[in-house]
Amino acid sequence: MGLEEKLPSGFLLTTVEQVAGWARKSSVWPATFGLACCAIEMMAAGDPRHDFSRWGMERASATPRQADLMIVAGRVSQKMAPVLRQIYDQMTEPKWVIAMGVCASSGGMFNNYAIVQGVDHIVPVDIYLPGCPPRPEMLLDAILKLHDKIQNTKLGPQRAKQIAQLEESKRRQLPLLGQGVAR
Repeated sequence: MGLEEKLPSGFLLTTVEQVAGWARKSSVWPATFGLACCAIEMMAAGDPRHDFSRWGMERASATPRQADLMIVAGRVSQKMAPVLRQIYDQMTEPKWVIAMGVCASSGGMFNNYAIVQGVDHIVPVDIYLPGCPPRPEMLLDAILKLHDKIQNTKLGPQRAKQIAQLEESKRRQLPLLGQGVAR
């Protein structure tokens, strides 16, 4: 994989992981996925008063192949769910997801067949941001918490094992779309 696999166990490994974590957290490029009223607050977080660029996020775009953070802002309809998953699959590794607002986190007040009851049924979510809609300050706080998570992410084979364990535990907790339907 890289330098961490060539070195003997314990030799400069924590320093390499810390430097790589610092570099990753300092250059997060979000793919914005604004679907409802939360998107206005997400846009406000990029204005001069709140300023995404203080944390290395000045390049917010809708280009998934150049992004490593997806901010899902608002409710996700059943028709939009496959598009969301396709954009997530096109993002580069490592990638992270923030579910912004109560609609993205749990479906919100829209408890019907047309709205996905939580974006975590479609993509793995790293940070849940409550509120209807959450303020830009709350989004910046969630981004700083995500930076701490990115900083402490493992490298190499330990990272692959850590991701596999997290995904398996999340898969066991949540019912997925299309499963459990009697025909």
